[in-house]
Amino acid sequence: MSQSVRTRPEGSGQALSEAYDTALLDLDGVVYAGGDAIVHAVESLASARAGGMRLAYVTNNALRTPDTVAAHLTELGIPTGAGDVITSAQAVARLISEQVPAGARVLVIGGEGLRVALRERGLEPVESADDDPAAVVQGFGGPELPWGRFAEASYAVARGVPWFASNTDLTIPSGRGIAPGNGAAVEVVRIATGAEPQVAGKPLPPMHRETILRTGAERPLVVGDRLDTDIEGAFNGEVDSLLVLTGVTDGALLLAAPPQHRPTYVDADLRGLLGGQPDVVAAGEGFRCGGWTATARAERLELDGDGTSLDGLRALCAAAWTAAGDGSCTLDAGKELARLGL
Repeated sequence: MSQSVRTRPEGSGQALSEAYDTALLDLDGVVYAGGDAIVHAVESLASARAGGMRLAYVTNNALRTPDTVAAHLTELGIPTGAGDVITSAQAVARLISEQVPAGARVLVIGGEGLRVALRERGLEPVESADDDPAAVVQGFGGPELPWGRFAEASYAVARGVPWFASNTDLTIPSGRGIAPGNGAAVEVVRIATGAEPQVAGKPLPPMHRETILRTGAERPLVVGDRLDTDIEGAFNGEVDSLLVLTGVTDGALLLAAPPQHRPTYVDADLRGLLGGQPDVVAAGEGFRCGGWTATARAERLELDGDGTSLDGLRALCAAAWTAAGDGSCTLDAGKELARLGL
């Protein structure tokens, strides 16, 4: 993928599962939500795998181990091995291992996923700032993480111990709604110390590097639901991306996306892997996809025609992104998105 400014979603004459060798799939909001499989996910992934596409699951959630994630996916009907799961815990453990002595102690503020990843790199997890750690690492620890853990991190970081974070997602989806993520916890330590952590997770390069090292992908396609992690991570890694609308991103957010948040392709769910993608073409003053034509006017986006909601959204993306250039579109699209049911 070129780093030039994307002004429209791309088309593909091939099924995406044939055009790319590996799908780098986010989990929350893409494959499952609240622990349950998202509609069409299980059968779509089975079809993509049967067609020869490798499936790898890439998550910023550092709480669970790859074994645990793989077991959960297998229970959902998606046969998965631990080697198919890449976590931000693995990425941050590699980052730490490159900066501290072999066998060094690392103060862990988080869950078992971090501890397993550190041991894989030959590092020793410890629990106290008084254990003479060579580094502090912070990852999502779940709702039961005691407040005192943030104090331990703060004590060590204030003494000058290098501080690392698996990721800085401010929120995380749950079965009951949107909950605070690891980024919110990182802010607690930042406020207490004034320090800045080194961050490994999406959208930053250490996570992409970890993913490519572990999968060996040559033509990867990032599949995600978040613009600020999944799609920006693909942009930073200079690889193509598919945004699915089963998670946190809605039509309004997509139309306002700055260049680093604009996906290569847009589809409703993981069935988008199994077919091609329609072309979005210039049409007079606007852009056409399927039966829809979208045009950017002085204060709003306008949509004419008829067809599927997704084609209308793709046409609107082209009009919005072209009008915005290297910025974010501020034109009103509320009426047209409501018309599309988005």
